Amino acid sequence: MTTMDLDATYEELRPLLFSIAYRMTGSVGDAEDLVHDAFIRFQRADREQVDSPRAYLTTIVTRLAIDHLRSARVRREAYVGEWLPEPVVSEGDDPAETADALSLAFLVVLETLSPVERAVFLLRDVFGYDYAEIARIVGKTDTNCRQIAARARRHVEARRPRFETSREQREELADRFFAACVDGDTRSLVDLLAGDVVVHGDGGGNASQLAEPVHAVLPERRRER
Repeated sequence: MTTMDLDATYEELRPLLFSIAYRMTGSVGDAEDLVHDAFIRFQRADREQVDSPRAYLTTIVTRLAIDHLRSARVRREAYVGEWLPEPVVSEGDDPAETADALSLAFLVVLETLSPVERAVFLLRDVFGYDYAEIARIVGKTDTNCRQIAARARRHVEARRPRFETSREQREELADRFFAACVDGDTRSLVDLLAGDVVVHGDGGGNASQLAEPVHAVLPERRRER
């Protein structure tokens, strides 16, 4: 494979690999690093033995992400405050670009899965890989992957929002929220919040932030006091 072929492979597969790595890690920087490391390994491999660059690179990125999550879990236990996934704005070339699969809420739910559960669930339910491919990628049997996917799916479904809202409703609420913040209209801002609202904060390790979530006191609780 020539340098030109390598460049073409990179341009073709980078969006897919970044999508997998980002949803696995919840971090743009980590995802970019994993994709970079995967291509370095691909360059060093005996490419005559690689039947499918897509399958090879997907396997490498997924396994690197699983290893990354296992080590990151130890680091995050000592992290001051909450660790929240990093939002990313898609440029429209994401092969799994849906509102749900890109939402911060979805990534937060994924954080509750084990690294292998996260990989199996994403590859199956977001990226549409079949169980035989997933089994080769994560080093499990087809049967094990089906069981892992079912368990992860139940876990994710149990944590989905209780009420579905349309995109238009969400955008309208967001516009009102930010307008109230910009105008300093505290009354309107409070009126937008549910009585059991919870504030989460994450300074990324670079700024002071809330050490724990802040829970609002419901009006009923105020009266009881």
